[in-house]
Amino acid sequence: MITNEREYRITKTELTRFEEGLIAHDARDPRALPPNVDPGMPQLMHNAIAGQIETLRGQINHYEQLRDGHITGREITSLRELPTALIEARIAARLTQRQLAQRIGVAEQQIQRWEANDYTGVNLDRLQTIADALGVQMHETITYSSAA
Repeated sequence: MITNEREYRITKTELTRFEEGLIAHDARDPRALPPNVDPGMPQLMHNAIAGQIETLRGQINHYEQLRDGHITGREITSLRELPTALIEARIAARLTQRQLAQRIGVAEQQIQRWEANDYTGVNLDRLQTIADALGVQMHETITYSSAA
């Protein structure tokens, strides 16, 4: 997941490199393969590079959709999804990690660490402070399982 503009720029650069690599790969003459290379290897390599391109395009598109306000919410079905929702909410609010840090009174590096670690170890009060700073509204329904 792309979490900031720096990662966005890096990912776009990497996408270009993969696209150029795929063009170069596909331009190679398959008859020039060394005799000990499986003849299916060029297609496997093509598929691997194309798969990476598709993944990077998807990440870029998702970040742009969040950043540009086209994605305005997410349904979560587990508390494990809350960290991703908070990161997406920050991006959708067009806030940098620095701006969020300023809003809640911590160092920018702390936000970077929390996001890099999917908010692991962050207590519930702090998560609520972050959600409040982002203007996140949650409407939860919790379903209890019946005891057997």
